[in-house]
Amino acid sequence: MFVPTGLPRCRMTITPDAPDHPSASRAWEHFSSMGSPRYICAPMVDGSELAFRQLVRRYGVQLAYTPMLHSANFVRCPQFRREHFTTCAGDRPLVAQFCGNQPEVVLQAARYVEDHVDAVDLNLGCPQHIARRGHYGAFLQDDWELVARIVRTLRDGCRVPVWCKIRVFDDVPRTLQYAQMLQEAGCSVLAVHGRTREQKGQTPGPANWDTIRAIKQHLRIPVLMNGNVQSWADVQRGLAETGTDGVLSADRLLAYPALFSGREGIPVRQLAHEYLECVRSYDPSTSPKIIRSHLFRLFQDEARVNVQLRDGLLDAQSVDAFERLLHAVKPADAEAALQSEDHKASLPAPRR
Repeated sequence: MFVPTGLPRCRMTITPDAPDHPSASRAWEHFSSMGSPRYICAPMVDGSELAFRQLVRRYGVQLAYTPMLHSANFVRCPQFRREHFTTCAGDRPLVAQFCGNQPEVVLQAARYVEDHVDAVDLNLGCPQHIARRGHYGAFLQDDWELVARIVRTLRDGCRVPVWCKIRVFDDVPRTLQYAQMLQEAGCSVLAVHGRTREQKGQTPGPANWDTIRAIKQHLRIPVLMNGNVQSWADVQRGLAETGTDGVLSADRLLAYPALFSGREGIPVRQLAHEYLECVRSYDPSTSPKIIRSHLFRLFQDEARVNVQLRDGLLDAQSVDAFERLLHAVKPADAEAALQSEDHKASLPAPRR
């Protein structure tokens, strides 16, 4: 397992053939060199860590992102780097995603990892309040000049290609202009979440595949889609309707890590045991908080009605403890609890 240490060494900068128009052919060569990945694990804070990436690679994922990494924290704090960026020999192709608003700081962060990833990605899509306060993610949409400067700085100073992940605007022409600006600044692959930054929370509304398709038709570089994918059928339909070169999944992949295998109905417990096996094999230092989060997503229906499972997940503080819990709470116990809950729901309301 690799963790970044020490200061990044200085090196010659590499610029594309044309300073303002990155070569589309080079972007496609880069994409092809990774096998032209179509099924992709999206960046997820506390979600797309090494162990989970290795699990989903078993089930059809052809490229994965790291969690979003805060560039200033990554540069400033060695412990932050050790805890938040881990990888291993089989963890490729891999894209490291950074957020930030200072071009040189984002570049310095990227240099720590560039020898261990296939690309670095600039997060231009995070819609959360913390991104608003920190002036990064989707809130850089209001400052195109700064965004272009960050992308150009990465393009000129980093040894691996630059990717960007964006959200769309309500206005399609403006979205196309934004995407064009990123391509001209040096973006080699553009991932598009088809929702606006205002579409967030538990009920964000549908992603706009029409806008994603328009971006794909407008640009010369590879374009990836994100949004509205809940099943294997959605994956195939999304690729067909948008014409994009790959599809990212986040939330659905957390709930069903075998999404990209095309196989439905793989038992949740099998996936949970495999995830814990990946933690043991690839990153035993994975925090109980992250493990717990993954298991709650996998067991979201069972944990809602099974007190033993829910409390056990809250109490466990080690891989061994999580394993013991899964062996102690049998599937039949959870099924009985679910059936009991369904039975209760079907009963008439008591008279008052």
